[in-house]
Amino acid sequence: MNFTEEQIAFRDSVRRMVERHVAPIAAEIDENDRFPEELIPVYGDMGLLQLWVPEAYGGPGANLTMVCIAREEISRVSESCALMAGMNTMFALPIMHFGTDDQKQRFLPLLAEGRTVTAIALSEPDCGSDVGGMRTRAVRDGDSYLLSGQKQWCTFGSRADYILVFAKTGERGGADDISPFIVDVKASSGLTFGRNERKMGMKGTINVPIYLDNVRVPAENRLGEEGKGFRSAMRALDLNRPAIAAASVGLAQGALDAALAYAKQRRQFKRAIIEFQGIQFMLADMAMQIEAARCLVYETARLADTGDWHQLPRFASMAKCFASDVAMKVTTDAVQVFGGYGYVRDYPVEKMMRDAKLNQIFEGTNQIQRVVIARELMR
Repeated sequence: MNFTEEQIAFRDSVRRMVERHVAPIAAEIDENDRFPEELIPVYGDMGLLQLWVPEAYGGPGANLTMVCIAREEISRVSESCALMAGMNTMFALPIMHFGTDDQKQRFLPLLAEGRTVTAIALSEPDCGSDVGGMRTRAVRDGDSYLLSGQKQWCTFGSRADYILVFAKTGERGGADDISPFIVDVKASSGLTFGRNERKMGMKGTINVPIYLDNVRVPAENRLGEEGKGFRSAMRALDLNRPAIAAASVGLAQGALDAALAYAKQRRQFKRAIIEFQGIQFMLADMAMQIEAARCLVYETARLADTGDWHQLPRFASMAKCFASDVAMKVTTDAVQVFGGYGYVRDYPVEKMMRDAKLNQIFEGTNQIQRVVIARELMR
């Protein structure tokens, strides 16, 4: 990619950090499904947790290209650890775009310190792709709202200091009544968490259900106009989906690197298996698919960084859908290159294949991405 000198320097610094702090613990995190708490200060000191926070509030003021670079580099070793880079994105972006001056002054400098963990609570047990079908409600009670309901799949939820909870505030139905609320976890009674989900992959990332029983939230913590929260959610998703795509590219690149190294040293019939045309074609296809996905990811990032909001929804969905499909295909082929050894946990590619599957599901399933793409084409 044609990165600037600043972006290349940033990429190299992230790569060095990964070698020193992430690579040594990646396998252990997956084995024990342990959240890597020790990476919080490491990431915070580098500005990785708070990448999106503007310089005016003490943050790095990074753009989407920088976020994608960080996600790609870390995902080559561990996508679970990569999701922590820019973990405050979905919390910070709605505040930046739709928050009041008071909300920006209260929360953005706090995020800029690089020690605060945030989460977003949007999905529910019966409401995933159909955001308008959510049942969690927020009822006005004087100067506060009372939130009741259940959320599902809340990433980093039980570790978060603040959670942006989306709830219905009216009776019209659909997406027109949704409002987001900033919930202070430590200061809120009636807020409890279920167990961390036992996932097939992406272990080390916290995903929990949230139970809200008349959780009192000050009205000043409602983000934006009442009933207008769906727009803020969609804007945040449009900017976060390319970051998921970048993580998919990094994951696929890591799998290709591992498969290539293995094919060079694994010998069968008195020669390295990379000398067999069947293996060469698999590796060539993997490389082509990765480069195509990478180009789409950074073109999408360019559109966002230059403010081309008209094309962004379509490209964000294309990048997320295509790159995650590529990651699934490439990691599966990497396991095949390794043969029987690819299926055992002593080698990294089986973990990469398990991790890749989630990218086709979260942040909007790839079927939903195709719906978005088709809808944009029809306009």
